[in-house]
Amino acid sequence: MRRILALTLSLLLLSLSACALFPNRDPLNINVVGIEPLQSQELEVRFAVKIRVQNPNETAIDYNGVALDLEVNGRPLASGVSDQSGTIARFSEAVLIVPVSVSAFSVLRQTLGLSQTQTLDNLPYVLRGKLAGGLFGTMRFVDTGKLSLPGSSAATW
Repeated sequence: MRRILALTLSLLLLSLSACALFPNRDPLNINVVGIEPLQSQELEVRFAVKIRVQNPNETAIDYNGVALDLEVNGRPLASGVSDQSGTIARFSEAVLIVPVSVSAFSVLRQTLGLSQTQTLDNLPYVLRGKLAGGLFGTMRFVDTGKLSLPGSSAATW
């Protein structure tokens, strides 16, 4: 019984010290820097979303996949994934291009939601995503802001 207790206590202490091996990282800085149209299908529209990823950490970030989800006005609009891989050096940045899809149903949901607003100016958006980097290396990020559509200051429903 005493051996089991000592073994359990040793394993507990060992597992607690293992957590100290993981580096304490600052969150990534993410900005959408461009959106370009891609070839689409009948019931979907596709875009190439360019995001600037800034690494404010002292260690490089290796990634082997990117995933994005975009909400506009509190409703899901687009999502996309890419299997691209690479490294963002310490205190450096990179522009990643992720193809995203907007389904006709998402457009319909957005249209119904926008019909309840008075203007197309300052629509809130949330961009959620992750850079996949192995067992414990996945880094999640969130970027929020307001969209002002061109010529929307006078456009109302």
